[in-house]
Formats: sequence, C-alpha cells, structure tokens
Amino acid sequence: MDWNTRVTELLGIQYPIIQGGLAYLAYSELAAAVSNAGGLGQVTAMSLKDPGQLREEIRKTNRMTDKPFGVNFAIGQYNRTYADFVEAALDEGVSVISVTGGNPAPFFELLKGTNVKKLVLVAARRQAVKAEELGADAVMVVGQEGGGHLGRDDIGTTVLIPQVVDSVSIPVIASGGFGDGRGLMAGLSLGAEGIEMGTRFIATKECVDAHDIYKQALIKGTETDTVVIKRTLGAPARTISNSWTDKILEMEKEQGTYEALKDYISGEANKRYIHDGEPDNGFAWAGQVMGLIHDVPTVAELFERMIIEAEAIREKWAR
Repeated sequence: MDWNTRVTELLGIQYPIIQGGLAYLAYSELAAAVSNAGGLGQVTAMSLKDPGQLREEIRKTNRMTDKPFGVNFAIGQYNRTYADFVEAALDEGVSVISVTGGNPAPFFELLKGTNVKKLVLVAARRQAVKAEELGADAVMVVGQEGGGHLGRDDIGTTVLIPQVVDSVSIPVIASGGFGDGRGLMAGLSLGAEGIEMGTRFIATKECVDAHDIYKQALIKGTETDTVVIKRTLGAPARTISNSWTDKILEMEKEQGTYEALKDYISGEANKRYIHDGEPDNGFAWAGQVMGLIHDVPTVAELFERMIIEAEAIREKWAR
C-alpha cells in the first residue's frame, strides 16, 4: 500500500514513522536501523560530550545507512551552548534537524541559508502556531501520554492533535502514546501525517545503550507505572515510577527548589538507571505506551508488524 504523506515527501522516507530524540540512547545503531526500516532515525546531539562526538556518530550512521536520518537538539535540557554542535551537523551534511525543549527562534538563525528540514516538538496549539511562524517545516505534537518532557496543560493526544491540525498549514506529526500499527492509523485518523515514537524504540535490539533492566521494566510495567516529575519546576516529564521518583515527588510536595532537586533529576541520575541498570539509584523516561510493550524485537521486525497491522486496518476500513 502507498504510505505517502507530506511527511514522507518532506523527509524522503518510506513510512511516516519518526524515532524520537531519546537523550543518552539515540545513537548511530538505532538511528540507522530506523532509517533502514523505512522511517526517520535520529541521533541525539546534546547528550554527547562535544561536537567531535556528534560528527563521529553522524559518520557512523552514514556508514550503516544510505537513507535520510536526522539530528535532534534538546536545547532546553542542558546548560550548554549548541552552536558548535549545529555547525558539526551541517558540516556533515545532515538533511533533517529537530528541536525540542526550547525556543527554536535563535536555533533557526543558525540554519538560515541551508536546505535543512526543520522539525519542532511542541506540546500546545500556541507553540505549534509559533513554530510555523518561525519557519518550521513540520511540528511534532506530544500529548500527555508521552515519555520525557511534556506540556504543562495536561492535554491528551486525541484532543491535542486535531486542535493543532486545524491551526497550522504545515504537516503535523503525532507523538505520545504510539507504539504499534493501530497507533499509526489513529494518528493519521486524527489528521496527523506521521507519528513519532520514543519509548517503543527503546525496547528494541538496536537501542544498544539501554540496559536490559530498563527494557525489561518497559515490558513488565503497565501504563499506570509511570509518574510525572518536575511539575514544580515548570518542566513536567514522565518517567517510570520507582523509589527514586517517589523521593523526587516527595521533595516537590515540600516545595523543593531546583538546587535541592538537581542531583535527583540530573543526567547522571538518568544514566545510572538507563545505562548501568540501577533502578533504585536513578530514573528512566517512559511514556504510558509501555502498557503496550511486550517484547524486544529488532527495529525491522517492529516496522514489519506495524505496517501489516496498519494495512489490515486500512483494508477493513475500505470494505
């Protein structure tokens, strides 16, 4: 079946499925696997040590795939500048760049005069409208079900996506709660022209930096085994619920300041769980879609069954 949408045309991909940025996890092996399967893989930039490491990840990805892939810049999560990283990505010929977690206006200034496709992750209709005004080529719209950083308004995906579709003229990519072929069809039914998946791609064989304990937690847990932390800091984000996040929530209830919380919500605390497999000594991002994750396939296997499932739905609708 033809899976052509404005998103596939914009990005030069076969299926309208995009892999999320996944801090500390989205590197060459995963990005290449997603692109080879027909979607858009992404390399995360800002959790790398320096622009040189980003160059190497891009080159490694290019050695593993001849398909388009992107670089994700989580510009609001790290206390560091990103201009040198952007320069590295442009020098290496990256064709797609996505921006999450911050104001894309100064970021877009660095892309002026290039043909790079610009994607922006938003969590509210007003953010989507602003992103289009600034020159975004498409918006990725995350609902409250998603993992990692979310919007402050607690709006679910099924309400948020149609709102944004009705408010912008650029393509919309639905994010938050997607993990199978049914989700792909649901996103398209809501008016989106593609979906972004994050948590589902963590539980794949090519997400080599994710510890097996992390992947098993995604399999064994349900949609009720996630919590939203950092609300008091104005940056709500969904994680797997554990004793570490219990402590964070307790501190937030007591009006804990950023200084009090920073060691608990740091990248190092994140890596202790997701890289080192220490669930009692850190936290791990995850969306409610973990309630739909039951195995750890290869990315190619995941795509194959998603498309089979989605095409079966299309055929049923046609009848």
